[in-house]
Amino acid sequence: MNPLAGPAGPGKYSTRTDNLQMGSIAYGEGVETAAIKSGAPLAKTANVRPQPMPDLYAPTQRPEEPGTTGVDIGAGAGSEVLALRKPDETNFIAAISAYKPVLKFIADQPNTSPETKQIIRQLWDNL
Repeated sequence: MNPLAGPAGPGKYSTRTDNLQMGSIAYGEGVETAAIKSGAPLAKTANVRPQPMPDLYAPTQRPEEPGTTGVDIGAGAGSEVLALRKPDETNFIAAISAYKPVLKFIADQPNTSPETKQIIRQLWDNL
């Protein structure tokens, strides 16, 4: 790094001060790097330009749809339209119920923390 160049600034005023290079040619690593690169074709990157942000003040593209669609309050469809996966409560309860003796054993131990006992009590009350 060139101390006279100063630190790299933000945005268009930034300058690289590290002279980034693959390997050091002085020590023969440049030859090794070139050999590695020639072993297989380099990957082609698709066009990864960012999508433009929508204008927050532009007119709506869905004038017939209420603004509260997807929320469980107000006009419009509720959260069921979001196609979120709902947990299968019956399988969870069945799986935890099978461990009731283990949970009781853990809760009865003298060195079990109060927080663990509280969680086990909450699970037990919901079974």
